[in-house]
Amino acid sequence: MDTRPEITEGKPRRRGLRSLAWIGLFALLLFVPAGTLRWPGAWVYLAIMAVVSMWGFSWLKRHDPALLAERLRSPIQRGQLPGDKLLMGAFMPLWFGWFVLMGLDRRFGWSSVSAPMEVLGTVLLCLGIWLSWKVLKENSYAAPVVKVQKERGHKVVTTGPYAYVRHPMYASVILIGAGVPLLLGSWWGLLAVPFFMLVLAFRAVMEERMLTAELEGYVDYAKRVRYRFVPLLW
Repeated sequence: MDTRPEITEGKPRRRGLRSLAWIGLFALLLFVPAGTLRWPGAWVYLAIMAVVSMWGFSWLKRHDPALLAERLRSPIQRGQLPGDKLLMGAFMPLWFGWFVLMGLDRRFGWSSVSAPMEVLGTVLLCLGIWLSWKVLKENSYAAPVVKVQKERGHKVVTTGPYAYVRHPMYASVILIGAGVPLLLGSWWGLLAVPFFMLVLAFRAVMEERMLTAELEGYVDYAKRVRYRFVPLLW
């Protein structure tokens, strides 16, 4: 029996419109508070995300449509840990507010980032996106919420980036979180990154408790791979 989630096969236009809608939302979150469209860093960020989103949809549709279906689902789902529902419900407005903060920083000139640091931000952003792709390529169960996908035969993934850290997707988010404010020229945006790291750390511990209790083989895997985000650090 095919137990894969239903996906929107034959509807690339709908996925494309959804991707454009997200890009449009982040454009509003940036340009409206900034009060100007003359913001090269924001245009670079939006262009990168537009290309990555469209390419990512296309790649997942060809190589792992079941994972694509999972990635397109709501951040609040049935079977998700109740604590994760509360966490995501509180975190999403803060994530959107982070972009508003960087837009206001641009408008009022609260901080200034040098060109080399903006280039560094672009590099970190691209590294984070690359690591995210490696995770999706390796782990067909990389859902955006904390849950065990029993209906899909969920199993422990130990290869690729998972051979080095237990939560490489969270590591990629940290890289992206550091890269975006540098690219956008906002030190104030960068100050929020430690908070995001704490949220991810809390979520990782919560997720590991669930996986230890419900996913066969996870205890042995956690003994072999000691670090959660960064090798030799944590």
